[in-house]
Amino acid sequence: MGTALQTKPRPLSQLETFVCGGLAGCAAVTVSNPAEVTKTRLQLDAELRKGGNVYSGPLDVFKRTWKLEGIRGIQRGLIPAYAYQMLLNGSRLGFYEPLRVVFNRAVGAAPSEALAAPALTAGAVSGVIGAMLGNPLFLVKARMQAYSPTLPVGTQRYYKSSFDALQQIYKAEGLKGYLRGMDAAILRTGMGSSVQLPSYTYAKSKLSEYELMRPDSTWTFLVSSAFSGVCVCIVMQPGDTTLTRMYNQPTERLPDGRTVGLLYKSPLDCLWKTLRAEGIFGWYKGSVAHFLRISPHTIVTLTANEIILNAYKKIRISNPAPAISTR
Repeated sequence: MGTALQTKPRPLSQLETFVCGGLAGCAAVTVSNPAEVTKTRLQLDAELRKGGNVYSGPLDVFKRTWKLEGIRGIQRGLIPAYAYQMLLNGSRLGFYEPLRVVFNRAVGAAPSEALAAPALTAGAVSGVIGAMLGNPLFLVKARMQAYSPTLPVGTQRYYKSSFDALQQIYKAEGLKGYLRGMDAAILRTGMGSSVQLPSYTYAKSKLSEYELMRPDSTWTFLVSSAFSGVCVCIVMQPGDTTLTRMYNQPTERLPDGRTVGLLYKSPLDCLWKTLRAEGIFGWYKGSVAHFLRISPHTIVTLTANEIILNAYKKIRISNPAPAISTR
């Protein structure tokens, strides 16, 4: 019996997939942030029918913001968006596959078996983890995007920087201020994440199954991502509108020290009040801008994630970890 050295590529660790997913999200948000600013302002325009509409549509928001505030206005909240994407998509893309395998095993299925319920559950849970970790940053991002020195909509808060925003929130509300809107963030992100990766995987597998495209083709990644973006937009829009309004609503400090929102008590309360004041279309305010944001964001995120992972695996293969085998 002898001992020989063999080399084989070491599987990616959870940290490595987390970082790759986060970098993919950062690449995507650079492209999608202007549409996110547009969507946020449309969602707050004539909130609960208080006053007339400031903007006539997404193109009007973009044109007027660009004209009056320049590149800084159309890219408001980009820095906290980068940090948020590292946490959200690092969790969503890094934890999805391990969780899916765990849920598959829980129902007695093979790890490689494609089952809808475990996939949807894994997508939702991985998204919720990211939403909880990134909540303070999403809160800062939403408030910075809502702020306009020229055409204000909703409650206006001016922050000099992300760090200044975190300081002001802590000073006004303490650590609990960083948790504001987390229940809405969980609702919104859980809804979107539950369909993002399962719909992407489904589309990619069908394209390969019917031999319409090669499994490793960039076009396969793009088409599957576009399909996933449509699914995410449809499912997530009501939760996204709720989240924006919960984050941005005015607050007051009570005598007992608690800080409460003045417009909404909870995500369900926000959904109900929006429906009652603005009808069901109130839930879908900014949906065109949301699609213009989520579609390229999903396409770039999922495509970049595939490219980054494949590139990183090639680097790893060129430096494989030695494995001891006994024979």
